[in-house]
Amino acid sequence: MVAIALIWEVYKLLGPADGVVIGDARVLPRTTDLAMPHVWDMIARLGEPVTRSASAQPLWLVIVLAALSTLGIAAVGWLVGLVVGVGLALVMQRWRIAEWGLLPWIVLSQTVPLIAFAPVVKSWGSRVEIGAFEWQDWMSVALIASYLAFFPIAIGALKGLQSPDVIHEELMRSYAAGYWQTLVKLRFPAAVPYLLPALRLGAANAVVGAVVAEVSTGLQGGIGRILIQFAGQASGDPAKAWGPIFGAVVLGLVAAGSVALLGVILGNYRRTEEAS
Repeated sequence: MVAIALIWEVYKLLGPADGVVIGDARVLPRTTDLAMPHVWDMIARLGEPVTRSASAQPLWLVIVLAALSTLGIAAVGWLVGLVVGVGLALVMQRWRIAEWGLLPWIVLSQTVPLIAFAPVVKSWGSRVEIGAFEWQDWMSVALIASYLAFFPIAIGALKGLQSPDVIHEELMRSYAAGYWQTLVKLRFPAAVPYLLPALRLGAANAVVGAVVAEVSTGLQGGIGRILIQFAGQASGDPAKAWGPIFGAVVLGLVAAGSVALLGVILGNYRRTEEAS
């Protein structure tokens, strides 16, 4: 992060005011204060009131409250993605024909653009009526977050569940262990080094999905909404628009880092972590 800040300031100092243009395409941005505020100006803006109103909260507090709202929704999406991803992995590991049939569709699901998909999910959700239950807008955002989160979890869990050596499986059979005993005693412990990186990636994906869904559905109170709101004010207050961007970056790091706590709990099984 320090390196990125240094590169930013060096380019701002040495780069052309109109940016780097090749042919008719601008490949690097303009270096004016409107397009690229100084890093210290962005940081200083965080401590100032969000508006000129006497009762306005400081910008950092507004970003923190919005980030906490988004984090809560992303956490719900991550939990749903965890249940769905591990469930699909169990089905695919148990029956090879299920893996052949489901895995291509799981991969294909990630090609759907969320910007177009999110309003559809919100429209469908608004029509859900089950007794006294009423679908809330935040549920649509959580569902979209789970849509991004389940993919790495499903792939990582499947790879982990399939990782035990044949000799270990034969040993379990020699002890007359059934499917569930083998799953609990062998496959799940073997899957931990694969599952932990997948869970971290799923957490980061859930944050991305929540932010994009907030932008697409217009949900108030989250960091995605103030990203759009402050971006519209960038012409008059360019440093302010970067505040929610910093908040979103920190939010993703917090979400992924929180999952790392599971590694402490599961330390006995975390000998090495494999790439998902």
